[in-house]
Amino acid sequence: MATLVSFHAHPNDDTTTCGGVMRKAHEDGHRVVLVLATRGELGYLPEGLLDEGEELWQRRAVEAQAAADVLGVDRLVFLGYTDSGMTAVTTDGAAGTFRAADVEEAAVRLAAILREEDADVLTVYDENGTYGDPDHIQVHRVGLRAAELAGTPKVYQSTISREHIKANQREYAETAGVELPSGPEFGTPDAEITCVVDVSAYTEYKRKALLAHASQITPQSKLFTDLPEEKFRPMFGTEWFIRAGQGPGVTETDLMA
Repeated sequence: MATLVSFHAHPNDDTTTCGGVMRKAHEDGHRVVLVLATRGELGYLPEGLLDEGEELWQRRAVEAQAAADVLGVDRLVFLGYTDSGMTAVTTDGAAGTFRAADVEEAAVRLAAILREEDADVLTVYDENGTYGDPDHIQVHRVGLRAAELAGTPKVYQSTISREHIKANQREYAETAGVELPSGPEFGTPDAEITCVVDVSAYTEYKRKALLAHASQITPQSKLFTDLPEEKFRPMFGTEWFIRAGQGPGVTETDLMA
């Protein structure tokens, strides 16, 4: 048995990008640990969602645990930072936000978990955080440094195939009513991807986990999560990674091999 630690910025990020590999690792008998940098304090907040006195982060923490249970996660850890949001208008440099955290200090926190778990594999994001989210980019920086400190042998940078996004533009636009981003800032060209994992056997778990994050289901994403399985599986049945020292081209199809 090996141990996979999957590091993400906010609740539900893990489900879309690594939900399949986490469930696969679980079913293959490995230990799965999910680390979230924040509790998603600045997430989607529809009017009337919260109970009196309830904060969004409290709801999202409960949802994160429910989704983790679906994905076979053995341990869920919050690293202790707050959500930075997508723009710098209100949070850039704000004390306690993940984007403003000292990389070395945050890496020490994560490295302690990696050592405690004797992690064999760590997932982070690619250097652009898949689509430029500042907390995702910080996951990349902090994760790589933490792996150095802890001596974690295998680090995979989660990404999305840019070609896959382009191929599914029409399907998503027709289903959800919005265009998927597809510019050079979104995802990674296939030529740079070194690991492609077929998780089509686990898409039912990814859907259940996505639905567990009920507070973050927007009108657009509800249409998406309501896709029939024959359309949902091709969209969510593959997960992509980059590992330094691998390639060129795809050289791996399983993080835990």
